[in-house]
Amino acid sequence: MSEPLILLVGKEAEALAARLEASGYTCSTPARSSPSAAPAPAAPAPDAVLLSADQAGRIPALRAQWGDLPLLLDVGEDTVEARVLCLSSGANDFWLSSLGPSDLLMRLRLHLDRSRRTNIPVQLLQVADLVVNPSTRQVKRGSRPVGLTAREYQLLMLLLERKGTVVGRDLILRQVWNDDQGTTSNVIEVYVRYLRHKLEEGGEQRLIHTIRGQGYCLSQGMPQLEGSA
Repeated sequence: MSEPLILLVGKEAEALAARLEASGYTCSTPARSSPSAAPAPAAPAPDAVLLSADQAGRIPALRAQWGDLPLLLDVGEDTVEARVLCLSSGANDFWLSSLGPSDLLMRLRLHLDRSRRTNIPVQLLQVADLVVNPSTRQVKRGSRPVGLTAREYQLLMLLLERKGTVVGRDLILRQVWNDDQGTTSNVIEVYVRYLRHKLEEGGEQRLIHTIRGQGYCLSQGMPQLEGSA
């Protein structure tokens, strides 16, 4: 993994270059221009920006140029008024040039970690035009949103994680209803019916298939198994 690139804007921020580089960061500074102008583009774009207190006017241009990346503004003194001013300027957080760099390094690391987690690609689950986003629990058939209850979603996820294979009643009862005794009567059939109704509401093809005497299978088209229906 390459070293994070930090853009330093202003005298106090630039004074931190040696300390940041010793901590594993790469630093750059913008081309000199008027206080309200955006710095010249870095190559590649920075992972975060540190601004001196007198550089708050650059924040709108930075946002326009690089979007939602962490911006930390020096506030000089840790007061309520300074924090309000920092946040109202559009910065994500503040730092104090009057203190040593330890607090800044901690804040910077937290923002970079959060940014990396946010940018991790989501692994979508899909069969035919049925798509599930596990991170948001959003379910779609094509472009049509499908609203599910918590139990319906659990059942769908179990079938989707084992798509193309038969999922037995005992496993469904254990995983979805926490029933190890298999005493629940027709609850599975009821919820499969609920799911089918919602997934096929727009006239879409059937994806949940009953395998008589075995269980259920989520697949595109009729499974090539004996006893399927």
